[in-house]
Amino acid sequence: MYRNKELHEFLLEKAWELTEDWYESLDKSEPFGVYSNTDPEAVKLLKKQNYELHVQFFQLFVQEESMFIQDFEDWIIRVANDGQHLATPTHSMLREFFRVRGKYLDYIKEFVSLNRGKYSQEVIDLWNEKVFETMDKVVIWFMEEHYKFSTQRLQCQQEMINELSSPVITLNKNIALLPLVGDIDTARAKFILENTLEQCSQKRVTHLLIDLSGVVMIDTMVAHQIFQVIDALSLIGVKTTLSGVRPEIAQTAIQLGLRFDNVSITSTLSKAISSSSING
Repeated sequence: MYRNKELHEFLLEKAWELTEDWYESLDKSEPFGVYSNTDPEAVKLLKKQNYELHVQFFQLFVQEESMFIQDFEDWIIRVANDGQHLATPTHSMLREFFRVRGKYLDYIKEFVSLNRGKYSQEVIDLWNEKVFETMDKVVIWFMEEHYKFSTQRLQCQQEMINELSSPVITLNKNIALLPLVGDIDTARAKFILENTLEQCSQKRVTHLLIDLSGVVMIDTMVAHQIFQVIDALSLIGVKTTLSGVRPEIAQTAIQLGLRFDNVSITSTLSKAISSSSING
């Protein structure tokens, strides 16, 4: 049986000392992340999170496993979703978990030394085994939550980037401009379709100028998506003018058999604006 109240009390008494020693020995040279932050409030929070880890982990030696895992969930989700930890490289966090695990084993060794002969080697080995086994579970669980929160954050950032990089800019009461810049993959093309329709409807646009001069590269799927935008716009009564069409884009459109019935084309954006202003 690995549960032992005396060991738990010994470790608990060492918890704050462990946090202070851990922070003092921390490699703070990394350019970013939670461990290199020198702001006093950030340092205070980091120490608090580390201390809470110890207190919760040491419950292993007095608590039923199901309850232990349940109580650990709050710490894992809270810290894995912490902004400073989300900005910290994964390998740095893994390193610190394993350093802490090493400290736990050192303290168990110290406890055994202070109680020489009281506990069998079998019990001591079981304590060490439970520390390894439980820390592995904690680390995997933490990294799963960290990855989930990081992915959600990246998705939100990508959505914001897409929105900022695909703006429908109002030129006058009914005419607007959609300047497309950079690479357009299938996911971004899909966003452009949905975002453009929504913005044109909200702004009551009747004529949209789509400028492709800033698009570096385009494949057949994306070319097809762009013409789907044009077809969809025509269904809601928006006339479209394309400008800055590169030869490779024109060639791709022809190869796909895409029709130009619903779109007018000009060589440059300035000509498209002049033409739309005259017609508007």
